[in-house]
Amino acid sequence: MAGDQQSRSKKLKRLVTVQRHIEKMAEGELAELTRQRSEITETISNISVAIASMSPEHIPFTKLYAERMQRLTARDRQLEGMQQVQEMRVMQERTKGDRLEDNMKEARALEDRERDDNAIYDLLEITLLPGKGKTY
Repeated sequence: MAGDQQSRSKKLKRLVTVQRHIEKMAEGELAELTRQRSEITETISNISVAIASMSPEHIPFTKLYAERMQRLTARDRQLEGMQQVQEMRVMQERTKGDRLEDNMKEARALEDRERDDNAIYDLLEITLLPGKGKTY
């Protein structure tokens, strides 16, 4: 049984490692979405400044700027939805990892307890069996 429990904690440890890697990948994807949204926000801001400008060089392009801003705004809304989904995924992956880690710690504690109990039983067996230990 000690071998089964030990292999269980080792299996859980491997699963925790894999789950944490999945969590890091999800966090990376979330960071990328956040970066893309930041770039879009900056571009929209720059376009707004150009549209509001009374500079003669921007006036012929006002319609193009407005169309570009519409496309960017639509893309930002799309990315916002994706970001919300990704945030939930990160939380789910983190929760899975935490649960696996808790199970691993519990399995390890059971293994330690069983090992300690067996050591005590072995000690008692050695000291109490006639001819195997000290005789009083």
